[in-house]
Order: sequence, then C-alpha cells, then structure tokens
Amino acid sequence: MTARRSLLAAGAGLLCAPVARAQATWPDRPLRFVLGGTAGGDSDLFLRMMETRLRDRLGQPLVIDPRPGAGGMLGAEVAARAVPDGYTYYINQVASHGIGPSLYRRLSFDPLRDLPGVARIASVTNVLIVKGDSAIATPADLADFCKANPGRANFSSAGVGTSSHLAGVLFGARMGVAVQHVPYRGTAPSMAAVMNGETLFAIGAAPASRQQVLGGQLKALGVSSARRSSSMPQVPTLQEQGVPDFDVASWYGIAAPAGVPPAIRERLGAEVVAALQDPLIAQRVRDYGAEPWPLGPADYDAFMRREVESWAPTVRASGAQVE
Repeated sequence: MTARRSLLAAGAGLLCAPVARAQATWPDRPLRFVLGGTAGGDSDLFLRMMETRLRDRLGQPLVIDPRPGAGGMLGAEVAARAVPDGYTYYINQVASHGIGPSLYRRLSFDPLRDLPGVARIASVTNVLIVKGDSAIATPADLADFCKANPGRANFSSAGVGTSSHLAGVLFGARMGVAVQHVPYRGTAPSMAAVMNGETLFAIGAAPASRQQVLGGQLKALGVSSARRSSSMPQVPTLQEQGVPDFDVASWYGIAAPAGVPPAIRERLGAEVVAALQDPLIAQRVRDYGAEPWPLGPADYDAFMRREVESWAPTVRASGAQVE
C-alpha cells in the first residue's frame, strides 16, 4: 500500500511539473484573442486600446483572430475548444455570456462553465432613438404614440437575441405597450431603418448613433443604463423619465477556456484591470463612448452569473430562441 501511494504521488508530481513550469515561464509566445465579431468592432477596439500596455507588460504580442457568426457564439465555441494552455482567449460580451445561455437551445458548450472570466473591460450604454424630425420628444410620448398607432409600433434591432432586441422588448413591457420587433443585420442598418422611417424606434449602442444624434438625423430620447452616458451627458436616462426598473447596457470582457491555470487567469486579469486604471487608456474608452468597468476573474464570474439570471425572463418574454 505504501509503495502504491508513493507511485501515485510520483505520478501526480510528474503531471504537475509541466503545469508548474508552464506557469513559471508564461507567456513565452504570442497570445491569441478570438473575437465573436469582425475586426474593427467593439471587441477588437477595446482590446487594441490596451494592446500596447499589455504587450509591454507581458512581453508578447497579441494576435487578433476574428470568428464572426451566430451572434458571437461561433467564436466562443472556437475559444472554448482551444487547448487550455493560457495562450487562447475570447473577447466575450453580453450576447455570449449574458443572453446566450437562455437564447440558444442546443449549444455544444456551456459559456459560463467552459469559458470562465478573466477580466471585465467596459460597458456600453444603449440609447433610445427616433427619427430626427419626429414630434416624439420623450419615452412617454413614444409609449402614447404606440398605443394610439399600433400598426406603426415597431422597432429595429441589430438582430434576434441581441441586447438591442431585448431592450426593445423590455421597453414595451415596462411601458405597457405592444411593440413589433424588426431584426436587421447589425447596428448600422438598424439605425438606418429609424432614419429612413422604416421603423419607429430603436435602442442601440450609444457610440454607434452619437454622430447621427449630434447631426440631427436621429433624436435621443434616453439612455438605457442607470447612469447617464459620458458620451451623451445631456441625455437623461430612461429611469429618470419614468421608465421603471430599466438598466440595460452591453458589456465586454475576456474569458478563457476552462482548465487554464488559475494563476495565469489571475495574472492576465490583474494586467487588464491595471490597464483600465491607467488614465490615458480609461480616457480612450470614454472618448469612444463607453465606460471602463474593470473586474478580476472571481468577481467577473459572479457578475456573469447574475447577468444570465437577469436576462432569462426577458429572453422568455421575447419568445426568441435559436437552434
């Protein structure tokens, strides 16, 4: 028995030794970051805002690997199936780790289990927009118009199951009006639909519509987060204007394949949090229209669990399901 224990202990030591050596030398080659969207999108931009500092601190370049498709879930699955050696990560967001677990019927992986958090990066508020020359001036005006004109009570979104879709569903529920969802392929065509009069309103990412709001093509009735946006400080929140219990924002972070050693997750998470506390990087995030929102691995995991619980009732109410 004693000999057997000695052999088991020796075997365990042999298995642990490579892991310990890997952690001690990490990173010794470039880090790959899988995106759920295209290059130039929010996921890409937030990482690039921190890229120089992370490269200098870690001593390795960051490689961007866009894998768009399935609302970000294609990229998430690629990252979840990667070898958990600390060299592949996923830029995750509310779609993959907040809405996705309730939206997709047959995922081949569990986002929270198979892609746990490394660090939260930033939040992006949504803004309720109508056509620039519309007579509608407040959320209450919009609700009244929808009740009086049910045939025109429609809203556009960036796609089924996106935060812009579910925010529109939530607005209708909170204001007691029936609204019809019209999905588009992305934020830009969703905004164009409002500007062209194809749809009555949208609740989309504030940075994407900022220039059109300033130019008068769109009118901002309120931001969806509990606090005003630094990019549109003059626009009140929906809650300020009487829309009850409305706090919706998109958020972004970094997740890692399950099995990545905790010490590596902690190290990278600490570097990301420190980067976002750098005044120059934080200002870049704000200049884009977002808010730095750093969290380390454990707190980020707890936050994502709460987000899944929070979004589940709205997903059910929307009737949206993706096979």
